[in-house]
Amino acid sequence: MLRLTEIKLPLNHDEQALTAAILDKLQISAKQLHSFTVFKRGFDARKKSDIQLIYTLDIEVDNEAALLKTFEKDQHVKPSPDTSYKFVTTAPATLTERPIVIGLGPCGLFAGLLLAQMGFKPIILERGKEVRERTKDTFGFWRGKELNPESNVQYGEGGAGTFSDGKLYSQVKDPKHYGRKVMSEFVAAGAPDEIMYVSKPHIGTFKLVAMVEKMRANIIALGGEIRFSSRVDDLHIDNGQISGLTLSTGEQLYSKHIVLAVGHSARDTFQMLYDKGVYVEAKPFSIGFRIEHEQSMIDECRFGSNAGNPILGAADYKLVHHCRNGRSVYSFCMCPGGTVVAAASEHGGVVTNGMSQYSRHERNANSAIVVGIDPERDYPGHPLAGIALQRQLEQLAFKVGGENYHAPAQLIGDFLAGKPSTELGEVKPSYTPNIRLTDLAQVLPEFAIAAIREAIPAFDSQIKGFAKADGLLTGVETRTSSPINIKRGADYQSINTKGLYPAGEGAGYAGGILSAGIDGIKVAEAVALSILATNVSSVR
Repeated sequence: MLRLTEIKLPLNHDEQALTAAILDKLQISAKQLHSFTVFKRGFDARKKSDIQLIYTLDIEVDNEAALLKTFEKDQHVKPSPDTSYKFVTTAPATLTERPIVIGLGPCGLFAGLLLAQMGFKPIILERGKEVRERTKDTFGFWRGKELNPESNVQYGEGGAGTFSDGKLYSQVKDPKHYGRKVMSEFVAAGAPDEIMYVSKPHIGTFKLVAMVEKMRANIIALGGEIRFSSRVDDLHIDNGQISGLTLSTGEQLYSKHIVLAVGHSARDTFQMLYDKGVYVEAKPFSIGFRIEHEQSMIDECRFGSNAGNPILGAADYKLVHHCRNGRSVYSFCMCPGGTVVAAASEHGGVVTNGMSQYSRHERNANSAIVVGIDPERDYPGHPLAGIALQRQLEQLAFKVGGENYHAPAQLIGDFLAGKPSTELGEVKPSYTPNIRLTDLAQVLPEFAIAAIREAIPAFDSQIKGFAKADGLLTGVETRTSSPINIKRGADYQSINTKGLYPAGEGAGYAGGILSAGIDGIKVAEAVALSILATNVSSVR
């Protein structure tokens, strides 16, 4: 097959336009074109009155070799790469050890799935509940009921990504096309086919719930075992080699291959790892607020008269500003047509995050507006100091919000003017249980407040209305990424604990559903090859 890139057509082109564009590009007749599929579709909206769709196409034609020779200097006509997934090995019949995966977020899910598909029958441990029970607990908390510290936005089957926009795009390098494997498994579990080709695919919470259940059933059907409400409280380490673990129930499990995919909020696990001597170091992350505007304003700014076109959907944005005080402020986890959600996992703390459903039809757009911070400058002295800073800010937000999980909030105009808010404008808050209008300068360090105050007017020059006075800020956003890195080597094992495989976002190796899934695949391959080598050695 041939791959054609940068095929541009008007937004509302007819069905025959793609065929005509292929024939025109390659200067061939319709008889020579057998078929084509859309590998990727994006758009260029820089000129709002003339938005262009941009296609990458895989095509079957007569005389492929001759066409490649004709277009050998054209970077937009190449052979289609093989993006199919190839398993690195299969489990031997003499297998005596089962690998253990800790955590059933995107990383643990794909690590477990790949190990199961290769025949290694993993045991997967998840401290939270299965996804539907977890959803009941989470929605209950949002409706004002008690927080369950073991079943919430952060903990439970599907991980934090389950209650998010379900974004499936990433900027990680992926030369082996692991991302296609992730997407293919999601489609097989019920995701829309379009995630395979749209430039910024997303799924949304309700679709993710059903998909996660189907993937769990697949793992079990392949011989894997999944245990919920199974928190790991201790690791067994003998002379630098992992040998097993102890659950909160006191039960012990034994394995020399353990994948640690616990997510970015497993603070008690991070403490346990540090206490056991596993090498952990502090890592940069970001802090800030959620910002809300009416989605219609974002759509009109981005798409002009084409706002509302179903191909374009709800508009998003990506913004960054470098401040005079040396800080950088940027938008993060933008949720078009979504809601701001309560994401606390500890009693006495307020944490915000963003979520969208597949339709993205809610009234408001929201994103995090956050300031980058780093260990040397902002939380020096201890590998876990970033966790202490997160907790301090979350507890402060809880206090300022009224000590009832209401989130402190402020109108953008009042925030920029440095005065407390007393009443809402046109933008209605989406956060539940509720908000408390106040002065947000109380809940973040002064340098962060100054940086965000400088950045919002700068962002207004890119999105007219971004600094609109009655837009809303809600705090605090502290879980942008893991505050630690559990260092691993080229073999994906901890640099000082053989057999322990730090993985995914919690260990500092991913940032979102897709990159976490990709990392889970890489780690599963490393585990499988290590078990195979160990098994061969023991047989000899």
